[in-house]
Amino acid sequence: MGLFSFLQGKKPDPFAGRREYLLEHGRITDGVIIDTETKLNGDEIVFYVYSLNGVDFESSELLSEEQKADPLKFAPGAKVGVRYDPKNQGNSTLA
Repeated sequence: MGLFSFLQGKKPDPFAGRREYLLEHGRITDGVIIDTETKLNGDEIVFYVYSLNGVDFESSELLSEEQKADPLKFAPGAKVGVRYDPKNQGNSTLA
């Protein structure tokens, strides 16, 4: 966190580095959107499930503005790509 951000009281996004790491180094698998939720402030959260080695993983993610521009891609029942960390298979993000 930089000094300027500290002085303004801004907190760093702890998930930004994780997402970048997974997009660069993660393996990809298929997943399915199981539900969506829109918050009062306009944030949209998608819930998805994916399977690896016979184990089902369920996760959620806050959609970016770019992802919100294509609502059919993240509608319930839609198939999506999921990037996951092979060392920690529960750590994932939408590809």
